[in-house]
Amino acid sequence: MQRVKARIFAGVVCEQIVFNIGDKTNIKTARPAQPRFRDEAEREKHRVGILRRNHARLVNANFTPASLYSTLTIDNEHEVHTFEEARRLRNNFVRRLQHACPDAKIIIYMGRGKGTDRIHMHMLSDGVPAELITAKWGLGSVTRIMNLKKHCYYDGRDHGQDYTGLANYLFDHWTPEQGGHHFKATRNLMKPEHEKPAPAKIEYSQKRAPRCPKGYELVEASGTSYGYYYFKYVKIPEKERRTRTPKT
Repeated sequence: MQRVKARIFAGVVCEQIVFNIGDKTNIKTARPAQPRFRDEAEREKHRVGILRRNHARLVNANFTPASLYSTLTIDNEHEVHTFEEARRLRNNFVRRLQHACPDAKIIIYMGRGKGTDRIHMHMLSDGVPAELITAKWGLGSVTRIMNLKKHCYYDGRDHGQDYTGLANYLFDHWTPEQGGHHFKATRNLMKPEHEKPAPAKIEYSQKRAPRCPKGYELVEASGTSYGYYYFKYVKIPEKERRTRTPKT
């Protein structure tokens, strides 16, 4: 049995996993073994968990405080009642934005309002001015356009520009009624950086994490009975220095 570790970088987030592989397995192409599932529901939950984590990595790899988060509602004149109809409106809207801003990075999501049951959309975008979003939507109101935060807090701890919470919130807007993918993304998004696995020379545990990359802090550690360990690190932005007013 070999012990292996691998790192994944996405924006300010570094994830490090430690796992076991067979003695004859090629370390450079090794992947963690899938756990045993009691039923199909457990298997599906595991699959969705992987998709959710990959989506969070995609968000962290592509968006910064210069990026925008928008909420787009559909008015009575343009109201649609099925996600098939909403998907057509969504795709046309993205094409309009890309025509105006060819290098724009966009991920857009559909959902239903809990109180109104009306379909609405959320969008993460980079390289699209706020006024252009409003001008190109034209199907109702843009109820919110705001820059992503410089400091995201989880359990009272500063994770800097770690947008995992926002990413999970948006990912979870999908319902089986929608069908298809959980979101629509432009093809120019950067992929997270996956380093090739390497031998783990130290016996790690939840209380003994691999060394932090320079400039990062450990914020999460977990493990399973199968010998799989997960460690999350984030790069914390330097606190803004207070400028002192010179005495006169």
